[in-house]
Amino acid sequence: MTRTTRALARMPVLLATLVGPPRLPSQAAVESPRVYSLRADALARARERIASGDPTIQPAYRRLIADADRALQAGPFSVMDKQRLPPSGDKHDYISMGPYWWPDPTRPDGLPYVRKDGERNPEITRDYDAPRFGAMTGAVTTLALAYYFTGEERYAERAALLLRTWFLNPATAMNPNLRFGQRVPGITEGRAAGIIETRRLVDVIDALGALERSPVWTDADRRGVREWMSAYLRWLLTSDIGTDERRARNNHGTWYDAQVASLALFTGDTALARATLEASKAGRIGSQVTADGRQPHELVRTRSLAYSAMNLEGLYRLAELGRHVGVDLWTYQSPEGGSIRRALDYIVPYADTTLPWPGRQITRMEPEAFVLLLARARLVYGDARYDSLLKKIPGDVTLSHRARLLYPDPD
Repeated sequence: MTRTTRALARMPVLLATLVGPPRLPSQAAVESPRVYSLRADALARARERIASGDPTIQPAYRRLIADADRALQAGPFSVMDKQRLPPSGDKHDYISMGPYWWPDPTRPDGLPYVRKDGERNPEITRDYDAPRFGAMTGAVTTLALAYYFTGEERYAERAALLLRTWFLNPATAMNPNLRFGQRVPGITEGRAAGIIETRRLVDVIDALGALERSPVWTDADRRGVREWMSAYLRWLLTSDIGTDERRARNNHGTWYDAQVASLALFTGDTALARATLEASKAGRIGSQVTADGRQPHELVRTRSLAYSAMNLEGLYRLAELGRHVGVDLWTYQSPEGGSIRRALDYIVPYADTTLPWPGRQITRMEPEAFVLLLARARLVYGDARYDSLLKKIPGDVTLSHRARLLYPDPD
């Protein structure tokens, strides 16, 4: 039993722009990528279709390459770019602000801030690290995917620069903790809810797998990023903030588990990954999804459809991670009847925007939000209903969507 596994065991179990003809990948990039929340076989099928000139996949491929070419100019990004000093006095510490907190208009200084659920305060983008982290993870995942499909080292080179800057370079790297995530002025300088902001580490880990064969991503880089991810995993498991987030009953708890399981797989702790994912059966699916597919902890929100979709995406990630350690979450059904599939079937009819959502949704929900959910469900469950629902989403949304590359049409 590893140290991190023992730590978990002591815890309660809540636990388009045209880009020309397809560019064929080098042999280094052709080998199956070591991905965990994506599917290597689906990516390989997409690569083969790109190479064959399959017209159904070309719009998505052209859009990806256009995005990757823009990402060649992105960043590099660093926590050191901010002027704001965290309470620790160390700019290497990540700091962000809770998105739904606003100055109290009844107080001269606005303190303490008050919560307006679903209403994002633009202050969160002003010299905080969350936008930089989001830009970095988005660029890295795009560049890594472009490298996998084309084999062009320029994409790997830029991705490597972004990764080294954020995680490895001593002058620019983020400290592996989130002590000051989602601060609330006048209330707290950091809270457990901030951990939701690093959920895209799950994507970064898959991007690292796509870059693994590139000669520009060196053994020293691999060791360094594994050490950073191991340190962040320890912090998630042992810190008070991490412990509080693990106890969250809504999407925060789901994405906490997804991060822990993904980091554990990446760093070689399969026992921790398996324990986390087994606990997710009751602790996440069973406690969050009713027999009719509702997600009550998300339905109380003012953006209840968006949060139901977000939590479902987290459950999807857990199910994909489970495939690597023999934990079947895709077909798991709780004793009360809740399951991932029932949660999916409850929300996906509302991809048809003419149907009124029965809950509150104070912002517009774009049909694009359902594309990945349906494309992955079609692959997993082999149900023609999901293909039919996907085809009802306007073609200008689906034709160039990245889902066509990640989960291409069945043969």
